[in-house]
This record gives sequence, structure tokens and C-alpha cells, in this order.
Amino acid sequence: MRILKASIYLISTGGFRFPIVELSTDIGIKGVGEAALGFGVGAEASVTMIKELTQNFVIGKSPLEINKIWNNFYYDTFWGKGAGPIFYGAVSALEIALWDIKGKVFNMPVYEFLGGKMRGEIQCYANDWSFDGLDPKGTAKRAEEVRNDGYDALKLYPLGGRGGKNSVNKHFLLREVKKDDEKECVKKVAEVRKAIGDDADMLVDVTAEGTPDIMIRIGKAIEEYSPYFYEEPLDMFDIDSYRFLKNKVNIPIAAGERLYTRYSFKRLIENRCVDIVQPDPGICGGIFEAYKIASMAEAYQMRTAPHNAGGPVLMAANVQLSATLSNFAMLEVFPYRTQLHYDIVQEALDKKIKNGRLNVPEMPGIGVELNHKVIDNFEIVRVE
Repeated sequence: MRILKASIYLISTGGFRFPIVELSTDIGIKGVGEAALGFGVGAEASVTMIKELTQNFVIGKSPLEINKIWNNFYYDTFWGKGAGPIFYGAVSALEIALWDIKGKVFNMPVYEFLGGKMRGEIQCYANDWSFDGLDPKGTAKRAEEVRNDGYDALKLYPLGGRGGKNSVNKHFLLREVKKDDEKECVKKVAEVRKAIGDDADMLVDVTAEGTPDIMIRIGKAIEEYSPYFYEEPLDMFDIDSYRFLKNKVNIPIAAGERLYTRYSFKRLIENRCVDIVQPDPGICGGIFEAYKIASMAEAYQMRTAPHNAGGPVLMAANVQLSATLSNFAMLEVFPYRTQLHYDIVQEALDKKIKNGRLNVPEMPGIGVELNHKVIDNFEIVRVE
């Protein structure tokens, strides 16, 4: 069995863009993967990288030799060592697609190759509901609506997040978080806690907006509202500051979405800089790489909350990973995207979440198939 061709798609769904690759074999089995570059910039660059890696290391190879192909990416490209999101987004998409093929060849879910599932049901936390530039009262009202949709875990961006009307991203080049921004941030957290009650989990993401002094001050101010975690308070390039902040703030610290491969997670974990690691299988190097990172974290008594900021293909890959982790916390999901976001696959898993829980599918591979009636409109590259 050999890989004959790859179709690469770049999907745009209301400001969210994500690259998807489908690999086809000479026996008719296909596998699909996704790079986690849906927001910000880099999606188009990742398409080019997927194309180059496929041409040089995937076409003509056996899809069952996943480790061998991954090591070709790492060692034989020169740039694999120390590479960043564009490179490892492409690596991740291809790795996921290879696992999808392998699962279909042996007629079993991917989680069976990782030792089997630890759980049949996955707790999910809802994201993508607090980007509206709302004031604290408005954010709390929206949180209450999400709670009424059945989610007992919600993540908010009290500093504004990705480009909202009140986002401090307008100050980002100066790393400036003003006093008013801090006050509104704490007020939003307080109002959301009041709205969703003490029994629901509230997750706070501040997207590395400020310097350590500011983020320590905010962290200490929101302690009384019992966040489930305080996500990415600092720049991931400054591991030492994470350790400093963790010793100052009495909230579980979570980070890892902007790190790639087990090698860049090494210092974060060994120095006990966080309580919860967040590898994203769509950008850290794939499903198996995320599994290895989670295993490293477990050895240091840390939990793993897989980062999941992509489309329905990446969602499916994350479910396979989450099912098998013994130190799993909960999974990020996006229930409020446009319908097109979910229509690119048949029976998106996101739509099967009930009361914040998802039953782990038992289909072969990663558990979803592309809906070619929709996705073929987004094909931009074919490699044969």
C-alpha cells in the first residue's frame, strides 16, 4: 500500500480559516488531517508547507510507517529541529491523516493504537462565545445562555481576546494593559462567576497580553472566583517567568498551545511552570506527539487539557487523543461557529455534544469523513 496523492483545502468560515489535507492510497483508503492555524495568520503558508512535505516525504510511501515519515520531517528537512507553527502545523495535518488511514486499514479507532480508551465519555468546555466586545454584564448574560445550553464548563477572554471591540490587542505591540483594562477584566470574571454559579467550571484565557507584573496582579485578583485554570498568562518564550508567576498566583496555570513537539515542552514541564499542559495535536506535531507530551506531563503530576482551536477534523483527532489520556482534564470545543464550519464533514462530532459531554465514537480512524459536496469547493492544491 502506497500514498498516491494529496488534496489540500483551505476553508474559510466567517473569519476562521483552517488547512485540511486528504491523503489517498492505491487501495482506495483515504485519510484526513488538519493544521491548527485557523485564526491569526499562517494558514496559507501552512498549505505550501503541506505541499512541500507531501512531495518530498509522503507520496509513494507506506502510510503505516508513521514514525518513519515523522522522523523524515524532523531530521531530513533541516528546519524540523527548532521549527515553528507553520512547519509543525503541516506536520500535524499529515500525521493525523496517516493515523486516519492506519485506523481504517485495521478497522479500529486511532485510540486503540495508543493503548485503548480510558473513558467512553469526554467532558467538553465551550469556547467562542465571549468575543463580542461585550461589557461585563453583557458577557455574563452570554455566559448564562451558554450554561443553559448544557455546558457546565465555559472559557472566557476577559481581556478581550482575539480582536474584540474591547480587546487590548490594539496595545499589543507596546504590551500595554491599562488600569481600566485590568478592572474590566476582573469585573468580567466576577460577573460570569455570578451568572453561571459555583457548580460550573469557569476557565480564564488572557492570551499572553501582559507582562509578569500585570498578569500576576490580575491572577491574584481573580483567585476568589475560583477559575478552573488561568490560561497563557505570559509569553511562551519566557519559561522562567511562568515559574515565577506560578509561585505567586493560587490558581492552576495552563499553557502550551504555542509550543511544538515534546522538545519545546521539555523545559515547561521539567521546571513545573504549569499545572495543566495544552498540546494541540494540530500544531504540536500530531496525535502521537501530543500523547508523548501528555505522558511527560503525567510523570510530573500535571494534567493535560488538549488545545483544540480548529475545525471538525481537528476536533475528531482531539477526541481520539482525549479518550486515551490517563491525565486528561477536559476538551475545548467550539459549538457556536457558522454552519459551514461543521458541514465540511459528515456528522461533525461537535453537533453530538449533549450537556457538555461527548460519547467517544467507535468508527475506524479518527471518526469523521469529509463531505465532498461542500469541501471540494475549497480545494486549492493537489499533489500526485
